[in-house]
Amino acid sequence: MIRSMTGFGRSEIHEDDRRYTVEIKTVNHRYLEANIKMPKALSMFESSIRTILKEYLERGKADIFITFEDNNKGAGRVKYNSDVAHEYAAYLKQMSEEFGLDNDMRISNLARFPEVFTMEDSEVDEDALWKGLEKAVRGALTQVVATRTEEGENLKKDLLGKLDDMKKGVSFIEERAPSVVEAYKEKLRGKIRDMLGDAQIDETRIVTEVTIFADKISVDEEVVRLKSHIDTMAKTIENGGHIGRKLDFIAQEMNREANTTLSKANDLATSDVAIDLKTSIEKIREQIQNIE
Repeated sequence: MIRSMTGFGRSEIHEDDRRYTVEIKTVNHRYLEANIKMPKALSMFESSIRTILKEYLERGKADIFITFEDNNKGAGRVKYNSDVAHEYAAYLKQMSEEFGLDNDMRISNLARFPEVFTMEDSEVDEDALWKGLEKAVRGALTQVVATRTEEGENLKKDLLGKLDDMKKGVSFIEERAPSVVEAYKEKLRGKIRDMLGDAQIDETRIVTEVTIFADKISVDEEVVRLKSHIDTMAKTIENGGHIGRKLDFIAQEMNREANTTLSKANDLATSDVAIDLKTSIEKIREQIQNIE
């Protein structure tokens, strides 16, 4: 089983009058990279979230969006700041005496002054917070893995299909090689006949020239290596796992052999097939970039 690096997951958890919503989007990336956006109240858990992420993903860029609603009645309490209230009252009395005005301050007015009453967060139960958040994070990641696996299966089918087509192309080049040499031999004999007329043709010289030509255009080694690379890539894909980097290396080697084959081609049909091989390899490399 292979996995794509493109995926999406969403999970919403309600627990202890709290609601956690986690959305995760992943795309291809050389390494595992995470960008986490979440409320300040949960920022203490960033390291733990990154640790969990490594359990589910090997590579890829993950954008993680977390929202949090806390409807817990014990989430905060009102605090009366007596010292601040006394200070306000003292200054108001001082102003009344200083300006000769009535001090008409009422409690309801005094209570509205800044910092007389404040909301104070109650002691946070980190274990309870993490319990709900962890469930939401793991739930979203489970969905991400599922979508990446589904996409990976589609990539697998596509890649194996392209490799089968490449096998046919390599076989064509291998089977055509002798006829290319034979065609050159006949062409060479025809040229010599045109030049010498009815004079006897030196077959030894023709054999020598054809041997040099055959050696020059020989792609036997390239064909063997291409077949080996195709088989290795197909087997690697079938075995599955985190194979993106390995497949990319194999594709580079395949491209090297295809380039050499094209450079040696002395036949239009062989050149066309070699170009098709290079095109297929390039498409394979593009697909591989999205494999974990």
